Amino acid sequence: MLVHLLRLPLARLLVGLFFTLLSLQGVLAAESVKIGINYPKTGPYEVEGLDQWRATELALEEINAGGGILGKKVELLWRDSQSKPDVSTQNAKDLIAEGAKMLFGGSSSAVAIAVAKVAHENNIPFFGTLTYSTETTGKDGFKTTFRECYDAWMGAKVVANYLKEKFPNKKYLYITADYTWGHTTEASLRTLTGTTDTEVHKGVKTPFPTATEKDFEEKLKFAKMLKPDVLVLVLFGKDMTTAIRLATTMGLKQNSQIVVPNLTLGMAEGGGPKVMEGVIGALPWDWKIPEKYGFAEGKAFVEKFTAKYNRYPSTSGASAYVILKEYKAAVERAATFDTPAVIKALENHEYIGLKDKQKWRDFDHQSVQTVYAVRGNPESVVMKDKFKLDYFEILNSMPGEEAAITREEWNKARTAAGKPTELD
Repeated sequence: MLVHLLRLPLARLLVGLFFTLLSLQGVLAAESVKIGINYPKTGPYEVEGLDQWRATELALEEINAGGGILGKKVELLWRDSQSKPDVSTQNAKDLIAEGAKMLFGGSSSAVAIAVAKVAHENNIPFFGTLTYSTETTGKDGFKTTFRECYDAWMGAKVVANYLKEKFPNKKYLYITADYTWGHTTEASLRTLTGTTDTEVHKGVKTPFPTATEKDFEEKLKFAKMLKPDVLVLVLFGKDMTTAIRLATTMGLKQNSQIVVPNLTLGMAEGGGPKVMEGVIGALPWDWKIPEKYGFAEGKAFVEKFTAKYNRYPSTSGASAYVILKEYKAAVERAATFDTPAVIKALENHEYIGLKDKQKWRDFDHQSVQTVYAVRGNPESVVMKDKFKLDYFEILNSMPGEEAAITREEWNKARTAAGKPTELD
């Protein structure tokens, strides 16, 4: 009987502690906000994915150290996109089911478009981190989708200006990844360089994301036979590095100027300094740009990233970092996580990310920004750098308003696709 009486208060105490812990767990949950990143941890774009992850970690540390967003600490949820749309669709559903208030990430436009659709269906903001297809904020754009990086048209425009000056009236050949980014990038560059005649300026496609070395070798043999003045590799990630190494080994650089419309530091590093020497392309950001043009926020980011990871950040990482900072700023301007209010706080908002002024355009949610044409540095320059990562010489730049498609052009593309000329 005595034992029973002693146990009764203890049991009550344990039950009380249990419910107290549950209550505290609820309070802690209420004091955090979940954000989901769907990025390529594996697959052909894993190098770009790793940089997204690194920069995301850095941004989260800074945001949480500063009190979070609206006083809530940020909890990161993640999934591996594998650069596959079907995998990414399920990932997006899972992240939203786990409570994510915002989704971002991706290094494939097919993935970005797939995730954007799920986010839209669930009224969740989605920010494309590395998605260059014009369709992401064009015919496949939604009210809930925002793109921080540039698009294929903007990159093609700054490259085309350089090519038209240096390689007028030359024969082009396009080797293109067979998916939305590849298609729209090739189409953009053809239009802007006046190489739309496919009988004169031929083009071949490679599978995505399943291309093998044999696929690239086959297309490059065709290029060697054709002897174009300009060989355009509309390829990305590991696909690009594989193809450009093969092209160099096969001697194609001796007679053809190689162009890679969209470059990243990770791609250049994968190719190597000898292979990348003299290659022309475009990018929206590079670690040298803040120092060259005196952009304080960009210089601070490069210093923090370098100190933490012992290497320079790439475009992919820079975009992920800016997205998290911009989402925080928009939520705090709106004073709520409510999606319509956050969208309203973003539209037509000008901001300083890691370079000069950018603007979230209201009609398509594209971040309008300065774009850069670059050329691969000589091997000797790359090797002198402390990290051996000084891959790009900046050839020229173009203001965002000049590079981006106009409202009229956007309306035309939406109408042709049977989509409304206002985001829904």
